Amino acid sequence: MAENAKKTVLVVDDEADVRNFLKAALLESGFNVILAEDGNIALEQVKKQIPDLISLDLVMPKKSGAKFYRELTKNKDWKKIPVIIVTGHARDDLGKSDLKELTMSGPGIYLEKPVKPTNYIAAIKKILGMDTTEEEKETAEMVEMQNSLKNIIDDADPEMLKKLKEFMNKKK
Repeated sequence: MAENAKKTVLVVDDEADVRNFLKAALLESGFNVILAEDGNIALEQVKKQIPDLISLDLVMPKKSGAKFYRELTKNKDWKKIPVIIVTGHARDDLGKSDLKELTMSGPGIYLEKPVKPTNYIAAIKKILGMDTTEEEKETAEMVEMQNSLKNIIDDADPEMLKKLKEFMNKKK
């Protein structure tokens, strides 16, 4: 708990309910939390205090998560801040291309909404290189594996998807 208290997470999301949900999970785990409802406010927050990690939504009004991330990487001090993407638009036209761009160029870890607090905290601890319980370690690995599989499925041709479905149905 004491180790987490030293870590500050900037939560950037345009939905107040999501911001508060993520904030509650972080506070319960001992993190300090800063909130922002869009990329413009997030930049102002980073100017005031550089967080240890940024939890970033992709699709937001005023300045999207992708635009915020691009601006962040232009600053030599800010581009070192680890980012985890938390989005409800990983598979749709609003966020799919931004997610693909960001996971290829920087933050490789993302979570799809609705987010399980245990997955969220485990992924953040792993990104920050913090001590984790065996369960948190397994959860973080599961999240990474799910992300990898989703990316493989997104890029698969119809024949491969058919074979994958058949294979998975046999394992039930």
